[in-house]
Amino acid sequence: MDWTLEVVIVPVSDLDRAIEFYRDRVGFVLDHDTQTPQMRVAQLTPPGSGCSIVLGTLPAQREMAPGSLKGVQLVVADAAAARAELLARGVEASELVTFDERDGGTFFGFADPDGNTWAVQEIRARAEHPLIPVDARGRFGAESEG
Repeated sequence: MDWTLEVVIVPVSDLDRAIEFYRDRVGFVLDHDTQTPQMRVAQLTPPGSGCSIVLGTLPAQREMAPGSLKGVQLVVADAAAARAELLARGVEASELVTFDERDGGTFFGFADPDGNTWAVQEIRARAEHPLIPVDARGRFGAESEG
């Protein structure tokens, strides 16, 4: 049986500021921003990811203090390029650190405005072997152009 992680709740104090940060600065895709009289929920997904983050005002989201999520890990094929992209968009990011010269041993980090922290790991193999294949038209889940 497969168990897939598909949503991580990120506790934030200001939903609009968090959407702007993750969408406009980090580059996540805003899947939806749903509001009713009882709640508001926004879901954003990193490009190429099968897992999204959710921000909002549902009870489970209010149980965690803003900024209390630490060390959620993202993976990129080129850490230097990803870091440069974040810096160009105004996101403060730590220096690259290489713990091991083998693939997977290079990291950097950043935090959102509330202090939730993210680790970014470089796995160069993701450039040629993404976890979720994308076809030539940019559609997810396609094994090959057909």
